[in-house]
Amino acid sequence: MDAVLFFGFAAIAIAGALGVVIARNPVHSALFLVMTMITMAVFFLMQDAPLVAVVQVVVYASAIVVLFLFVIMLLGVDRHETLTDGQRFQRPAAILFGLLAFAGLVALTTGQWELGVKPAGSRSIVDETGSAIRPISRELFTRFAWPFEVTAILLVIAVVGAVVLARRSQREPR
Repeated sequence: MDAVLFFGFAAIAIAGALGVVIARNPVHSALFLVMTMITMAVFFLMQDAPLVAVVQVVVYASAIVVLFLFVIMLLGVDRHETLTDGQRFQRPAAILFGLLAFAGLVALTTGQWELGVKPAGSRSIVDETGSAIRPISRELFTRFAWPFEVTAILLVIAVVGAVVLARRSQREPR
């Protein structure tokens, strides 16, 4: 059953990833990105990592993609663009860098990589029940509560600033 779920969601993830790249409308690309992110969360659930799956859905599939959609709608980047715009060497450079990234990915997935031995005295992120959720959440909401809240406030300020700047640029000068 695990193999059936894996290959089913793998097909959905690949279709979503291709939709992100192929879709002509940026809003459709963002929605395909949501589909891909949610399938990644299912993969994390299949690996018994519910905290990472929840973070995947809450942070990436929700917040980041909503921010993308917000910027797309606010700035109007969903207008039609021609393929002749841009620099002369932009497309060949993009193809070259894409091929280099693909070659690097193939090298990383086919090689034998060792992560090393865990040093003595290092803290484990797994508690006595074998779960990583309690220790991570305890650290996040006790020791790192202040940086967590400051980051949230900075993100809200950034969104409000983007709205103010975008609305100001659309007004007619007096």
